[in-house]
Amino acid sequence: MKRYNILIVDDESDMRQLVGMYLENSGYAWEEAENGVQALQKMKKQSFDLLILDMMMPEMDGIALCREIRKKSDIPVIFLTAKGEEWNRVTGLRTGADDYIVKPFSPGELIARLEAVLRRYTKIEVKNEQKWGPIFIDEKGRRVEVDGEAIPLTVKEFDLLLFLCQHKGQVFSREQLLEKVWGYDYAGSTRTVDTHVKTIRLKFGSSGDYIQTVWGVGYKFEV
Repeated sequence: MKRYNILIVDDESDMRQLVGMYLENSGYAWEEAENGVQALQKMKKQSFDLLILDMMMPEMDGIALCREIRKKSDIPVIFLTAKGEEWNRVTGLRTGADDYIVKPFSPGELIARLEAVLRRYTKIEVKNEQKWGPIFIDEKGRRVEVDGEAIPLTVKEFDLLLFLCQHKGQVFSREQLLEKVWGYDYAGSTRTVDTHVKTIRLKFGSSGDYIQTVWGVGYKFEV
């Protein structure tokens, strides 16, 4: 079972240690940062599964940190703050936080809410992993495996495969695939689609037959 790693960001050392103790007792690993600037530095060096943020901190407060994080990441964020007014809650949630807990708080409530947020994100991640027969696609990690073996694909090969898989059984013309995968303004010819399909099939070996040619129309993905 995965041991989640939580980053606690609060300018009060005693509060960081208290929350950390609750997390440890519930089986979580944790790191600490005393403000937003330090938190961003830590996030560049290692990955975290969830952030617990105080709202009022020197140098960079929780709101500014959450806004900065949301420019690049969808990591779960929970505000844990003494600011209990409604407009503070609304601001925190609109900034991109997943939950808002007001101090003082009970350890049971903190852990329960943390688990609820992690469950939501875990479900999202599962949806990003799809499997058809021997073909496994990790959409978020842009990773493809066939019979457990990693298959290196170019950006457009991956995009084309993913699009066809997501519309399993539906036939698309070459023109439609150019529009959906390459974009409206792509100036290349429909031969581009044929070339990419051929390359994917070669890389997939016998599993390449999952991408089927519908003569006179185009292509479809069929299991």
